[in-house]
Amino acid sequence: MVPPFKGLDDREYARLLAVRVGVRRFLRWSEERAAEVGLTGTQHQLLLAIRGHDDSRGPTIGELADYLCTRHHSTVQLIDRVEQLGLVARNRGEGKDRRVVRLKLTRAGEGKLALLGATHLQELRRLAPLVNALIEPEAAVPQAP
Repeated sequence: MVPPFKGLDDREYARLLAVRVGVRRFLRWSEERAAEVGLTGTQHQLLLAIRGHDDSRGPTIGELADYLCTRHHSTVQLIDRVEQLGLVARNRGEGKDRRVVRLKLTRAGEGKLALLGATHLQELRRLAPLVNALIEPEAAVPQAP
């Protein structure tokens, strides 16, 4: 038997709002930082997905599409543009299936990502109370600047 739905109270809605606003502000802030180094927000996300992937051979296009929540062909187009900028390199699979393409960052791609990494981590640490406010009901709702 499913228990009846208990509606949220005003404080829970306020916490949800604070988190959503914080996430949107972080994404806007992130896009602005990426633009400062000549990248779009999506290009920055692609570089991060390649660098953060746990397979030393690099991610496949399908894995990148999953990280980016995009379709395969959209990811290929993005990779084409970033490859033209000299930030990533494609590597064909070895062995029996050479159709598998994996991506690696070039030195230039690593450099662009390094310019953004530390500031992003610092900003996420600053925003951590937003997540805690949602998870821990007794936490104070962060105030908007």
